[in-house]
Amino acid sequence: MRKRASAVALLLIVLAAAVYWWNATRVEERERKVMFAFYLPWDDSSETVTSFANRLHKPAGKYGHVYVGPDGHLYVGGERIKFLGVNICGSAAFPSKREAEGIAARLAKFGVNIVRFHHMDAPWEGFNIFDKRYGTRKLNEAALERLDYFIAKLKESGVYVDLNLLVSRRLTAADGLPSEIEQIDWKDQQVLGFFVDAVRDLHKEYARQLLLHRNPYTNTTYAEEPAVAFVEIVNEQGLIHSWLGGVVDRLPDTFKGELKAKWNAWLRDRYSSTEKLEEAWGGPTRLGEEVLANPSFERGLEGWVVEVHDGAQASYGVVSENGTRTLRVRVVKRGTANWHVQFNYPRIRVREGETYLVRFAARAESEAYITVCILQAHEPWSALSNVVTLKLTPEWKVYEVALGVSASDDNARLDISNLGALETTYYFANFSMKIFQGSGLKEGESLEAGTVETLSLSEFFSRSPQARRDWIEFLWELERDYFLDMYRFLKEELGVKALVIGTIVGCSTPNIMAQLDVVDAHAYWQHPAFPGTPWDPQNWYVVNEPMINHPLDGTIQWIASRRVLGKPYTVSEYNHPAPNMYDAEAFPILAAYASLQDWDAIFAFDYGSSPRDARRIRGYFDIDQHPTKMASLLLAHNIFIRGDVEPARTLVTYRLNPENEVELVASGKIRAWDLAGAHHLGWNPATPLVHRVALEVGAAPGATPTPPSIPPGPIYRSDNGQVTWDCSTRDKCVVIVDTAKTVAVMGFAGNRTFELGPVMLTLEETLLNGFGVIGVSTVDGKSIGESGRLLLIALGYAANSGMELREYESGKIVARVKQDSVELREFNGPVTCAGSWGSAPTLAEGLRVKVALKVGGSVEVWALDNTGARKTRVPVHYEGDSAVFEVGPEYQTLWYEVIVSR
Repeated sequence: MRKRASAVALLLIVLAAAVYWWNATRVEERERKVMFAFYLPWDDSSETVTSFANRLHKPAGKYGHVYVGPDGHLYVGGERIKFLGVNICGSAAFPSKREAEGIAARLAKFGVNIVRFHHMDAPWEGFNIFDKRYGTRKLNEAALERLDYFIAKLKESGVYVDLNLLVSRRLTAADGLPSEIEQIDWKDQQVLGFFVDAVRDLHKEYARQLLLHRNPYTNTTYAEEPAVAFVEIVNEQGLIHSWLGGVVDRLPDTFKGELKAKWNAWLRDRYSSTEKLEEAWGGPTRLGEEVLANPSFERGLEGWVVEVHDGAQASYGVVSENGTRTLRVRVVKRGTANWHVQFNYPRIRVREGETYLVRFAARAESEAYITVCILQAHEPWSALSNVVTLKLTPEWKVYEVALGVSASDDNARLDISNLGALETTYYFANFSMKIFQGSGLKEGESLEAGTVETLSLSEFFSRSPQARRDWIEFLWELERDYFLDMYRFLKEELGVKALVIGTIVGCSTPNIMAQLDVVDAHAYWQHPAFPGTPWDPQNWYVVNEPMINHPLDGTIQWIASRRVLGKPYTVSEYNHPAPNMYDAEAFPILAAYASLQDWDAIFAFDYGSSPRDARRIRGYFDIDQHPTKMASLLLAHNIFIRGDVEPARTLVTYRLNPENEVELVASGKIRAWDLAGAHHLGWNPATPLVHRVALEVGAAPGATPTPPSIPPGPIYRSDNGQVTWDCSTRDKCVVIVDTAKTVAVMGFAGNRTFELGPVMLTLEETLLNGFGVIGVSTVDGKSIGESGRLLLIALGYAANSGMELREYESGKIVARVKQDSVELREFNGPVTCAGSWGSAPTLAEGLRVKVALKVGGSVEVWALDNTGARKTRVPVHYEGDSAVFEVGPEYQTLWYEVIVSR
């Protein structure tokens, strides 16, 4: 019996091996056939079915300047206009004449009708807008001449312009500023314009030079040029935002002194005397009872929890050092994240609005940084207070941290983390955690003497509630005054006819931004992360996760929560950065919900740079050589610009006045990059998937109206029935667009059939577990049932030849792309291809899709080449009243033309 069992077992092993080999061979064969080289020529402007160039105003501005209509939307020549744009960055803004002509014409072909000029002032570019012989106070004549010609060609092609004034300029002492300016990072320098007059004057000087420059090719200045739709004051910057990010705290005293002077002047205007200020702010600190039952480790680690996670190695215990009970944590191996070594004290009851003073002594054998905060002691482990970073040295030091509680919780914990960032030994002793009210004036502070200190981020909650509120209100007013001063300068002194954008909401507040012409936002799904040095090309990752499976916590919520009622709303940066495998979803999903929400402009970031004919994806953001992203712009144009998806019927509003914005920041509920929005006002994150959403801003008080109830999911159907986010199949969600002129399915549609009006789509399995983007859209603007010409677009995975995608932490291969095949395995975590982006050509996946059309006539289908010209006829047969055809990788294309003869 034993021998027979062994023989059977051996037979099973052999059979299993054979099955495995057969499946592996079949997969290899399938993968070899579904990927093919597909290149979209950088200068293609041929008039094929894929050309939308004839839909654009030519020249841009032919009907006059873009303006805001009474309904709060963008208009030109009496008709509403929406924009589908791209960003062109750095030295790419200054192409040769031949390149300028080719780029402009190609953009128009893809239905792009605006370009945002970004990072023209970048110091890392060898060629930028400044003549480097004169610091940053004189424009580069050669760069300007190229820019002029490029903008003239864009205008001629029907492409409008968005000019950014301050993005990445690097100020130096050569610009007439104190030498300390060179100690400040270029991005941090931008905050100085809010309170240093000399820096603001430099911003104005540049704006004057650029906007009053006359373009010899158009014979207009940029201030008066009707093809310039927008001028942006500063990219991703705000005073409150920078303070929340710690930027203000680390400025040299030379510049912080100017902020302090303005702070004391503001306080004198409000309180007039030190006596009245002290009365308003309160007296010295008042402490409550001790919260920790074992603060000094007298009973060992009772009540404390030390955590070591995910490959980190550390020993710990309570020892005696100099007669003091001390927690010693020796980290001998770092984990994959800094928090993988930490300790905490859980089961603490906290309430919103409380402030706690935490004191302890600590040192580390090597210089190290730790974080201290109050955290949930349960999932989802969210921060309940501000997070304070402290620097430990080999010398004992007593630290004092004030933590403001932003949300109530019955099981919170005092959390000391970041110990996994360094292999060293840490020592902690004599903890204390007490509730307190914060101090008013400190010793030596006087209004009359101008010695009231600014409030640093790390010590913010050590001050009284009124002091904290005054500080935030001061910053808010200073920020508003900067943007309004710059706006008046542009409009009144320079005569700028374009609409003016301040910066993005998220970095400034909706109430401040709404005082300018247009409100703007940026969003990225899984932006590249840099655990070490920012923008290190060798140490980065993106999370390889499809947004389609995150209906309630994706970019749509981020953007929708900050839209302001009665103001044009633009999204001037957007992308799902490579090498995320699911990036074909990016622009069709954005277009569907931008149209549903009735926004005014969406921009891809970015269009790419030299070499123009790279024939490969160059990096995280470049779309110009990314075949699926470029092809998806045609779908996005029809959905958004043509308006195939109509605005949702119901408008849900949330009221947010300036006092709310100040209070949200002062209470600790707001973080840098995430300033006030509807998501801070108790909204349902499903609302923007169903209805239109907007903020009512201004001084008018009043509670937010009760919003309509939203179905609990997992299916979120818009109130006009045209867009559905369907997650009824777990981890295999789809977004469905069902309109008269365009139907589309985005997401995990594999092995499923979708009947959308007269179109039935069946997608087979794909490389990415059924993921793909399929759209059928009319070319002539008629309904699908009446149109004589349709465009079918089918998009899947795209990657460069030779690219290797690896798990960031383990280095295991996730994808390996060859000239004739691709090896893939499913992994929805941090991935990187640092050092292995691959080479030309980029390979694209050909989806196998069965299409049935009930269009009442004979149907002819053509596979198109990379310019949109017909190359191969696709067989069509008829089943009842449907014309049926199947497309697949054998046609080696992403798009097809369908002709209907009636």
